[in-house]
Amino acid sequence: MPEQGVTVGQLLLAEYQTIKDEQKARIGFRDNLLYVTLAVVAAVIAAAAQAKQASMLLALPPVCVVLGWTYLVNDEKISAIGLYVRDELGPRLAQLAPEGGDFSTFGWEAYHRTDVRRRTRKTIQAVIDLTAFCAVPLAALVVFWAGGDGGGLLVGLSVVEAVAVAGLGVQVLLYMRPARAVRTAG
Repeated sequence: MPEQGVTVGQLLLAEYQTIKDEQKARIGFRDNLLYVTLAVVAAVIAAAAQAKQASMLLALPPVCVVLGWTYLVNDEKISAIGLYVRDELGPRLAQLAPEGGDFSTFGWEAYHRTDVRRRTRKTIQAVIDLTAFCAVPLAALVVFWAGGDGGGLLVGLSVVEAVAVAGLGVQVLLYMRPARAVRTAG
């Protein structure tokens, strides 16, 4: 019995399944980062309040920046996978279909993006991301600065942290824009 080769269609479907599995894993990881951030914020605020040490709040900005950046990178990869399926993988599979087959490959990948409330949801999500990863650590810095009990080194550190948080905020706003068919470097 001769061995049959793997078809291009089978390879493309296997690639689709693999990247959708990656997308699903990234979605779960990304979404859990918000919960981790909330838990860390609560723990740091509770510890700072109990110890009556506003300087402990300086732990929040670096933690929120790292978690926020990780969230953002995963969110971008999730969107990039959807874009790849819509613009690359789907059309390649459609070319393999018999002529006259009037169907759209992976239609859900494009269909769910046509919801009239999508822009509102994306804006609300950006506000949530900015609040969790930027506003909370900036508020912690304001409390630290208002307390006035930090030395020059801690104040300098807090300024660096404020710049990092502001940089993350800019990135959140830049990444909020919908994915484009043309990917850019960076």
